[in-house]
Amino acid sequence: MKKLTFLLLSVLCFDAFAQQPNQAKIEELTEKSWQHGLSILTDLVSMPNDAFYPEQIEVNIAWCENQFDQRGFSTERLKTAGIPLLLVEKKQPGATKTALFYFHVDGQAVDRSKWFQPDPYIPVLKTQNTKGEWEIIPMEKLKGEYNPDWRIYARSSSDDKGPIAMFLTGWDALAEVGISPNYHVKVILDFEEEQGSPLLPKAVIDYKDKLVADLMLIMDGPRHTSNEPTLSYGARGISEITLTTYGPKLPQHSGHYGNYAPNPGFLLAQLLASMKDSEGRVTIPGYYDGINLSESEKAILTAVPDNEPAIKARLGLGRTDQVGKSYQESIQYPSLNIKGMRSGWVGPEARTIVPDIALAELDIRLVPESDPNRLFALIEKHIQGQGFTVLDHDPSDEERMNYPKIVKMTKLISYQAFRTSMDSDAGAWLRKVMNRAYGKDPVQIRISGGSIPISPFVDALGIPAVTIPTVNADNNQHSPNENLRLGNYKDGIYAIISVLTESLN
Repeated sequence: MKKLTFLLLSVLCFDAFAQQPNQAKIEELTEKSWQHGLSILTDLVSMPNDAFYPEQIEVNIAWCENQFDQRGFSTERLKTAGIPLLLVEKKQPGATKTALFYFHVDGQAVDRSKWFQPDPYIPVLKTQNTKGEWEIIPMEKLKGEYNPDWRIYARSSSDDKGPIAMFLTGWDALAEVGISPNYHVKVILDFEEEQGSPLLPKAVIDYKDKLVADLMLIMDGPRHTSNEPTLSYGARGISEITLTTYGPKLPQHSGHYGNYAPNPGFLLAQLLASMKDSEGRVTIPGYYDGINLSESEKAILTAVPDNEPAIKARLGLGRTDQVGKSYQESIQYPSLNIKGMRSGWVGPEARTIVPDIALAELDIRLVPESDPNRLFALIEKHIQGQGFTVLDHDPSDEERMNYPKIVKMTKLISYQAFRTSMDSDAGAWLRKVMNRAYGKDPVQIRISGGSIPISPFVDALGIPAVTIPTVNADNNQHSPNENLRLGNYKDGIYAIISVLTESLN
């Protein structure tokens, strides 16, 4: 209780920006605080956080409000048509600049049967045995031992609750020694990121005046596979298409109607196959228009220390798509991905039928040069060129009789891509942070392959945005057995302290 009282008093009273600590001091603060941080992390990941269930998210919102309130931040729920955003703010006397941090608090859904632990929301500590298997060890071992390769397994441990706990831990470590940033701090907490942040773009416009800042720092995503300190200057956006093809009005006996009733599964397969060549490149004319990498941009991509044979070995790939000449080059282009297909039944439920429909859900990862509406139009034109009539609804009986090949096409744009210049003031400032903290330049990623809803902030606020990833690349995010490497957690606290103590003028 005494320690908590001291911490709260420190947080409320520390307003002067002390001299920037050197590497040794930051290491000392990290060493003293990381176990305190683990208690924050385990508390946070113990709360289910699937945004499909708003009641789960309400518990997470209340937890965040309480934690930031304790540390002297103001908190405000930014109302939307559904789940709110949470804006957190700490003003610093005499500060002239503002940094806006972004975290998301929701997580992917869980299939408990695929997790190798009793409950995905009860964190466990694991070590890798001689067989390469991850086995549970007592969490109490951390009181007297530390192994950077041990891992905390729990849903959202890496994506994205780990970074939130790192931030709170770093803040507490500085508060205890009376150090604070020389800039105002705002934090925006998104509780629907894994659902595509559908309400965020409008909210950013509605609350633009409250969100004003000089730069945005995104605490999400994994480090480069080398696990070296990393900065990412952009992220692809995301849009979606659902395609449905039609066979008989109801599933029919494949003996009676096979060879007669067209199978929608084959129609869909043929249509999808027409969109890419054997090397994985989209064949739709104009799909990659506008992307012309200069020699200097190619040099930036080449400078990323990717081990491509190791990447292919980890993924079990004997070949790769040839959209780009390397992994980094490949993610500079918009993608076209089939994320799931369905027609009829399989396995124990399989039946010998001609199905009534076939359905495919596609996602398109966007880059700044690719307008999703333009890509939608190109795809629709291609589908029509394959002899299909494109509808936005299930066909009526009359439409079925008039159009021999029908596709229902529905579209959704979640958010656009963003990319900040590496030569921006924000980039230079963060490289200065990393050089002070690590004594070397970070790995610099021009644009990351994954998607985060940052473009609404960049567009509405007119500010640069850069991602400071901290978690291990092999964290199984979005999959069963998500984990956070202990060494990355500790180093993430170190990185946060370094950012919070770099002068921003």
